[in-house]
Amino acid sequence: MEASELIKVIDRGEDSRHQFKVKINDAKKLAAEIVAFSNSKGGLIVIGVNDRGELKGLSSSEIGMVNQLISNAATNNVKPAINVITENIEIENKKLILVSINEGLNKPYCDNDGVFWIKSGSDKRKVTLPEELQRLFQSSRKIYADEILIEQSSIHDLNKEKFEEYFQNTFNQDLSEIKIPLDGLLENLQLARHGKLNQAGLLLFGKKPEQYRPIFIIKAVSFFGNFIGGKDYRDSEDIEGDLEYQFRAGMNFLLRNLHKTQQGRDFNTLGILEVSQKALEELLQNAIIHRDYFKNASIRLLIFDNRIEIINPGCLPNGLTVENIKYGNSAIRNPIIASFAAKILPYRGLGSGIIRALSEQPNIEFINDVDGEQFTVIIPRQAVNQVGCGA
Repeated sequence: MEASELIKVIDRGEDSRHQFKVKINDAKKLAAEIVAFSNSKGGLIVIGVNDRGELKGLSSSEIGMVNQLISNAATNNVKPAINVITENIEIENKKLILVSINEGLNKPYCDNDGVFWIKSGSDKRKVTLPEELQRLFQSSRKIYADEILIEQSSIHDLNKEKFEEYFQNTFNQDLSEIKIPLDGLLENLQLARHGKLNQAGLLLFGKKPEQYRPIFIIKAVSFFGNFIGGKDYRDSEDIEGDLEYQFRAGMNFLLRNLHKTQQGRDFNTLGILEVSQKALEELLQNAIIHRDYFKNASIRLLIFDNRIEIINPGCLPNGLTVENIKYGNSAIRNPIIASFAAKILPYRGLGSGIIRALSEQPNIEFINDVDGEQFTVIIPRQAVNQVGCGA
């Protein structure tokens, strides 16, 4: 890094990607910092600078000692070992060490005490919740939420009629003709294991998924005005059931609460929905299929006078950005659910859903809230007093 660039970094102060240390003399404490960066998005530790951004520098003897300590911390005090890059640099006659840490490919990392650390703003914190640890495994693709077993469930929780219909439509064969027992067939299709449904099996074909996963629903509200804190609303519904039902019911909620306009056509013709129905379908099914099922939160479908919001638990996975998804890049968070959704929903699974939504409705806004761990889609509406009565 050039000295001028580093000065700008120091002037901006500490954040979730940059940490300043005056001295380093404890490999264990340094290991915790390295773990936190590796379990998050990576970052840079600048040694020889205090937390106020003042250059303190290191002596020549300290440079060698600290470099050795960094190597020891990253190799022997971290599980699994982490490769870090160090660089000695001089600014204003002050010697500094830069420690560059990439986002880890083998998450989750922990220190020698078995503690998992992640960044929290400019500081770090311990991972204490099982769901957080599961998400770290998920980010390195070692585990997926949709394959987690529902321990209290059994094959009797399967909606057999719905599954038989799917099987007939997909394989052109009656389930009764299959020689394999039902539990074995479900296991082959990655919907169950050891006689228990996994989350994919429950959410796709369960009789009452909300019995075991009451939070995995859509909470839909149509408000008066434009403020989420408003007490008055036009319509409200908690949409339970399997994922296909949630999609259909969610679309019904949108259609009955949005307006249709003539848009220059004859008065006797059917009105046109004020926003693109195709775009809404793409966005809603994306929320259902790609939400983070490790997060105990519901999808929120909110209608205001000036906008529609679809708020999805979980930010974009695997380092994806809003610009990435606009150009068709994708990362499958729930591969089992996604593979079945292509057969039971109007879902293609090619990363093209956002592109199609934008082609139908170019003014969509996307907000990827990494710290809040949620992804929000905002679709502007025409002013209510300009579109008249609903259909």
